[in-house]
Amino acid sequence: MPGIRELRFVHVDVFAERALAGNPLAVFFDADGLDGATMQAIARELNLSETVFLLTPRRPDCAARIRIFTPGRELPFAGHPTIGTAWVLSREGLVPPGDRFTIEEEIGPVEVSVEGDPRAPGFIWMKHRDATFEPPVRDRDGVAAALGLKPDDLLGSVPIEVGSTGNPFLYVPLRDAATVDRAGLDPRRLDEAAPAVAAAGLGLYVLAPHGAGRLYTRMFAPAHGVAEDPATGSAAGALGAYAVRHGLVEARGESRLVAEQGTKMGHQSFLHIALLADAAGVRDLRVGGAVVPLIDGRLRLPLP
Repeated sequence: MPGIRELRFVHVDVFAERALAGNPLAVFFDADGLDGATMQAIARELNLSETVFLLTPRRPDCAARIRIFTPGRELPFAGHPTIGTAWVLSREGLVPPGDRFTIEEEIGPVEVSVEGDPRAPGFIWMKHRDATFEPPVRDRDGVAAALGLKPDDLLGSVPIEVGSTGNPFLYVPLRDAATVDRAGLDPRRLDEAAPAVAAAGLGLYVLAPHGAGRLYTRMFAPAHGVAEDPATGSAAGALGAYAVRHGLVEARGESRLVAEQGTKMGHQSFLHIALLADAAGVRDLRVGGAVVPLIDGRLRLPLP
């Protein structure tokens, strides 16, 4: 008779202000010994935007090493898994004393900080690299068509750009929140309008100004097995830089922005973005949010 390996996991809602909102995440403990194919199969079975596996760190300066999987592929870095995992590690007492620690991801160490009681954190921040941007996509009409929209649904002359602080995304500015809600991605038409973007399988992020210091957003990533993501922390850092550099929000000096995402899906999320904006550009990016615990469970995995 084959044996059974039990894997404990915690299911949390990230960037959520209440249960059953935000972006769901499963964090599996003690995953050393699992191969990538098994991790991918578990992520596909759970069918959440991302699933995290905790491993022994290879770096002595990191509290844990994590591997992150969407239902379709492994990611080198992602925001809501980092925020959610940091909350779980803190709650479980698996981090060093203090309000800051580092998580080892495939892109390298990612610094996080905790607000409130470390065993019941009220808020988690993650540090982002400075954002980088590629030249604008020229076929604006084609991108609008790929979203099921008209050219005048795009926001003025604000460019459509790929930006990244570790994971690249295509940022498409729309005129208002109602237009963001009407958007729907046709990957074939996007391939025609921006072949390089489509070939890279990038997430497509649509956004609109939504009041002072606020943005309203959605994100589509079918190449990752995620038709739509309720909250995308890895995109939020570059989103903040993009919004400031193109005047979609006003920011001077140390500033805070809020991006609302997932509302159209019934999983309203709030991603907080802290940054420093001055004549030199936008830097010191951090993305943060609240986490709500939902499920403590065990997965029974047959041994070969």
